[in-house]
Amino acid sequence: MILEARNIGFAYRSGAAALTGVSLAIEPGRNVALVGESGAGKTTLLRILLGLAQPSTGELWYAGSPLARPRMRDYRRSVQAVFQDPYSSLDPRHRIGRIVAEPLRGLGLGVDQSRVAAALDAVGLPADAAGRYPHEFSGGQRQRIAIARAIVGNPRLLLADEPVSALDLTTRVRIVDLLASLCAERDLTIMLVSHDLGVVAELCQHTAVLEHGRLVEQGDTDRVLGAPSHPYTRKLIESVPRLP
Repeated sequence: MILEARNIGFAYRSGAAALTGVSLAIEPGRNVALVGESGAGKTTLLRILLGLAQPSTGELWYAGSPLARPRMRDYRRSVQAVFQDPYSSLDPRHRIGRIVAEPLRGLGLGVDQSRVAAALDAVGLPADAAGRYPHEFSGGQRQRIAIARAIVGNPRLLLADEPVSALDLTTRVRIVDLLASLCAERDLTIMLVSHDLGVVAELCQHTAVLEHGRLVEQGDTDRVLGAPSHPYTRKLIESVPRLP
């Protein structure tokens, strides 16, 4: 098991509960999707999994034991993130080489330009991209740069928050294909937060459904999307736009 959330709860200072009793396991090689409407608690759970917020109740287990502060550096080496907006997630003042190398510096791995070049190559960008700035790239290319930054340290798990929602349809397909190939080539596992059930079906083997901070259903993606057992899951699937 790479990562396990055990009975996670989170409440704001006002006392309002954002998450209640959430338990979820991420196994190597088995991509997990977290779906639900806006406000369901997906981003809150993702922040907890990234170590950016502390749960009010419950605990995280990483690699078979509780995640404690002394293990956080190892955890951050193994778990990286890709965010929704490829325009705001890259610092416009820095060249791409510096941006992609950020995790290497932050984790004390040493800035190795060959690793930066390899990460850019893995996402389909030329090595000379390292000397350019974010504004010189399209939205899809910027998301590739963000993915290169996330994989440069060879993490085990990628936490992806709506990584294709800001992109046009053709570019979405290309980025989903890229993520699938990275999983196969780098032994990478993905936890995907998404509203797009088509992307979920294409990329993830396990799907968890979050409603008002509670997991109401989870299991094999084919079963959850093909034969949902909870009324909320059925409502989500029925709300997907369809061509006449």
